[in-house]
Amino acid sequence: MSFVTHMHLALEEARAAAWRGEVPVGAAVIGPDGRLLCSAGNRTRELCDPSAHAEMLAIRAACAALGTERLIGCDLYVTLEPCAACAGVIAAARIRRLYYGAADPKSGGVAQGARVFTHSQSHHAPEIYDGIGAEAAARLLRDFFAGLRGPR
Repeated sequence: MSFVTHMHLALEEARAAAWRGEVPVGAAVIGPDGRLLCSAGNRTRELCDPSAHAEMLAIRAACAALGTERLIGCDLYVTLEPCAACAGVIAAARIRRLYYGAADPKSGGVAQGARVFTHSQSHHAPEIYDGIGAEAAARLLRDFFAGLRGPR
């Protein structure tokens, strides 16, 4: 069986988030059958909700679609390393595999900073694959923040 990435779906959501003026992060939840359950981009500004990260929104929508609080056998693709809060929700949802693009040295909670899944209090740790679509994800973030700073 060969690996098929679904990062392009998360990147589409990240581009849409940037277009809305949100930090360009996107996420997609893939069901056990390999099909898209849902995808989302950041909406923290739009919803005036600091928890409206792409991962949170995608996980909430996938749980609602399946009628369950756990996403057993599901995979999550996200363009940026999840923060500690999102990593906690990923563990609670029992995501099978986490694929993320760009590392987040400032706010990451998986390989950087809090490293949520390595703590004994973490009830679940997904398989983790980083660097998937990293350059495209990092470029979106760089361009977005460069646009906020304006020309130098």
